[in-house]
Amino acid sequence: MKIAVVILNWNGKSLLERFLPSVLAHSDGADIYLVDNASTDDSIDFVNQNYPSIGIVQNTSNGGFAKGYNDGLKTIDADVYCLLNSDVEVTPNWLGPVIDTFDALPKTAIIQPKILDLKRKDHFEYAGAAGGFIDKLGYPFCRGRIFQALEKDEGQYDDVSEVFWATGACMFIRSSVFWSLGGFDEDYFAHQEEVDLCWRAKNQGHKVYYVGKSQVYHLGGSTLDNMNPKKTFLNFRNSLYSITKNLPRRKAFSIIFLRLLLDGVAALRFIVQLKFSHCIAILRAHFSFYTTFRKMYRKREKANFLIKYYSTTSIVWSHFVHHVNNFNILVKD
Repeated sequence: MKIAVVILNWNGKSLLERFLPSVLAHSDGADIYLVDNASTDDSIDFVNQNYPSIGIVQNTSNGGFAKGYNDGLKTIDADVYCLLNSDVEVTPNWLGPVIDTFDALPKTAIIQPKILDLKRKDHFEYAGAAGGFIDKLGYPFCRGRIFQALEKDEGQYDDVSEVFWATGACMFIRSSVFWSLGGFDEDYFAHQEEVDLCWRAKNQGHKVYYVGKSQVYHLGGSTLDNMNPKKTFLNFRNSLYSITKNLPRRKAFSIIFLRLLLDGVAALRFIVQLKFSHCIAILRAHFSFYTTFRKMYRKREKANFLIKYYSTTSIVWSHFVHHVNNFNILVKD
């Protein structure tokens, strides 16, 4: 199995200095590439001078996460792409369990490892934790992370388990599946494009797995931290995009209506917290969604839509009303 570890970079020399050594040290048998999104710093010179074995693909513009990978991967030959954030520290034998799972479960299209917090190495990290799920209304959450609540890693998720979505911070995907899906949806720019990609893959009958014996440490927030208003805008808008594209029509319209109401509640909550920029970000997300709705609706998959796509009815109700912070005590549907 030919694996390409592909790191997307934009003005990230300091991250490359910090995190490339672990990737080079622990990725025997894999080809390593840097896809650069038209950086204006000296990232490329740094890699050329210090890591000449790394292949470099230079994009002509900064098209964000989605377009950046779509453009860069076109020139990379591999059976499996590992899309790896530039702020991830990998560990010895991180590739072995993933390769074993692809071999043992041939229907597996996408895999993510255990994602731990680089700043608190005994806790799961926000972006992916132990594999992603969504609730009935399309809200994403993870084993090990529900909204901002992060679980301590005590071996509770050291398994191989089917999940709904895998994080873009460290995602392994068969190249044939990636291109059969048309890659990432570039209208997302960044954030939740991996949820959409996995949802489309599952609509086509592919499997997404989490492999707990492979683990990496993610710094997180290197581009946008979790409370940046731009991230709020992208998350709220892109989540609505995914519902529009990936649910049966009647269900999609009813859920979009409920989501718009709940987004209004979230906006009021931000006002109470005096986070006015986040309230404005939600309003901007809605206006952006309204203006692009017809375009997103035309992208709906031709494949059969999953009827049972969710693992709990409402993660919002469970977390904010019943104060559930642990995946294992969620009421599963």
